[in-house]
Amino acid sequence: MAFPTPPAILSERDLNASELNSPAALLRIYAWMHLARTGDNRILDLFRQGLIKGTVTGGQGNEAMIIPLILLADKAIDAVSFTHRDFGGHLIWSDHLCEHLNQYFANADSPTKAREGNVHHGDVKNRSLPMISHLGSMLSHVLGVTDSQRRHGKPAVGFTFFGDGGSSTGDIHESLNLASVLSLPIVFVIENNKYAYSTPVSEQFTAGTELYQRAAGYGMEGFSIDTTSGDMVAITNTLAAAIEKVRTTSRPVLIEAHILRMRGHAAYDTCDYLVPGELDAILAQDPLPKFRAKLVADGHTAAVDKIDADIHAWLEACIQVSLHVPRPVADASLLADVFAPEAPAIPWKPVPAATEQLTFAQAITTALRKVLSEDPRSLILGQDIGTYGGAFKVTDGLLKDFGRARVFNTPLAESACTGWAIGLAINGHRPIEEFQFADFSTEAVTQITLNAATYHFRSGAAVPLVFRLPCGGGLTMGSFHSQELESLFLSMPGLKAIYPSTPQDAFNAILAAYEDNNPVLIFEHKGLYRRGKHPVTWDKNYRDVWQPKLLRSGTYATFVTYGEMTIPAAEACAYFESEYEKSFDLFDLRGLAPLNLEAIKASLERTHRLIVLHEGRRTHGFGAELVARLTEEHFFSLEAAPLRIASADMPVPFAPELELAYRPTREKLIEQIAAWIG
Repeated sequence: MAFPTPPAILSERDLNASELNSPAALLRIYAWMHLARTGDNRILDLFRQGLIKGTVTGGQGNEAMIIPLILLADKAIDAVSFTHRDFGGHLIWSDHLCEHLNQYFANADSPTKAREGNVHHGDVKNRSLPMISHLGSMLSHVLGVTDSQRRHGKPAVGFTFFGDGGSSTGDIHESLNLASVLSLPIVFVIENNKYAYSTPVSEQFTAGTELYQRAAGYGMEGFSIDTTSGDMVAITNTLAAAIEKVRTTSRPVLIEAHILRMRGHAAYDTCDYLVPGELDAILAQDPLPKFRAKLVADGHTAAVDKIDADIHAWLEACIQVSLHVPRPVADASLLADVFAPEAPAIPWKPVPAATEQLTFAQAITTALRKVLSEDPRSLILGQDIGTYGGAFKVTDGLLKDFGRARVFNTPLAESACTGWAIGLAINGHRPIEEFQFADFSTEAVTQITLNAATYHFRSGAAVPLVFRLPCGGGLTMGSFHSQELESLFLSMPGLKAIYPSTPQDAFNAILAAYEDNNPVLIFEHKGLYRRGKHPVTWDKNYRDVWQPKLLRSGTYATFVTYGEMTIPAAEACAYFESEYEKSFDLFDLRGLAPLNLEAIKASLERTHRLIVLHEGRRTHGFGAELVARLTEEHFFSLEAAPLRIASADMPVPFAPELELAYRPTREKLIEQIAAWIG
């Protein structure tokens, strides 16, 4: 069914401050405000009729801020991420009203293919980034897209929105600081409607302070604006001046916009926390009727009445169109869209052409240098990776050779920096982020697992981003520098992972992960960084690192492991072959996600016995998934119960004697395998 043609006044989605002396500009602002208000009200009606599921949030009372701000934005180059109060912003930025209604109806033509609800959608190709419900986590994505646009030579501005409640979250403070450090042109807007769901501002921050005053702590300008006055000329002029200053100076600004929340937090909110008379006082401040009355007083009654009538008729026609769109069908695309399609190989130069003897760390450095040299889309970020060269000296010399724009030493803000990298990746760059220790990536779990990992599924956008995670124990570093986190991350869909065990595989892993269009975790065991030098050369089959590698051949059992555990595993295999005359097919898994187990399954069909070894803890460890995958098809052909060997179920202890008791060792492997053989 064709979309109804919008009223002519809605064909204009832009505004220049110099136009504000003309009635046409003011009527344009009014038209979009009226559409946003009536649209929000009708969506609430449709929810109460049971035609919209989940729940709905409304922006009633927010229109006097969001409408002029987004009309003033340059939709051709700027970036934005709206919140659930910004329906009007969505309508102006892009797409037809029917497409936005389809999102609410979660029908077959929903922009998110009905995979996300309400206003959890965007238009990534036009730099409108979809939100998630974790408040504050989208700000840093806007930083990344805006930075990417500036790197592409476009004078873009980023627009981010969060409420008075969200202003308490760490992600917002990290993003404010990062934008200031990077000198990014970001307009941060606090939508202060005085309540975080039911919690008043008096319980959110210290009385007598203003939220915009926090800007001074980050070295940026801040101010407040009261959008409840209905004086749209003054409001628009103030916002226009701020946007122009940010665009010109490339410095961020923090605006505290005092708005109204006229309908409670969401449809189910009873507002029984409000004191008697408070809601009436809020409704009395509504800027929309004030603005309408001013237009009428200025002699525009006929124009305003026509806008009201045209928008009402068009809105109802659009609702009917969206109501008749079929319901979504669960098909093969649901699983297929978890990952972005395979990317074409990058035409790497065959370097190093001659074999070099490198440590594991040097192999990674060589690969990173290759990436930076051969692909201008690449950049590396992380803590202490600049002059110092990283905690393990893996990035040593890269800052000197490629400069701060390509090798960026980040503040201690893992979540915001990861979100910044996600934004860069969405907009055409290909970042590599080093976490100083894998343990510190837990500070960015939301960004990695709920943002980066789900982006393609819910928006169709690829996120080509590599996370480097120095992990593992054996170096007497204790619980907060020794974790194995593959089970934590890979329980969430949308992430790929490689765990190399040799310098050649580490070199190949960087190239294979870098050219993938999905977020990829590379686990780098710290105990391998300087464990001798081994040959590294250009390998045209570098993508084979995603597949298991057969390290030893045997007949008695199939032995699967990865990472540093390949070393004691190989030693144990040699022992059993010489002492017990029992040989094993020993596989280095390498690619942890997606799992490619065909070669291992073929081995298991022949040996009928399975050993799985990993350094992570046993309970909920990655070995449990391997055993399940490998035995569910071959259970009745097994001649012994699978043997699963892992670390003890405890935090990683510090003292070397205690850590030795915690981790698998050659001696423990021999003891457990011998008992298993019986």
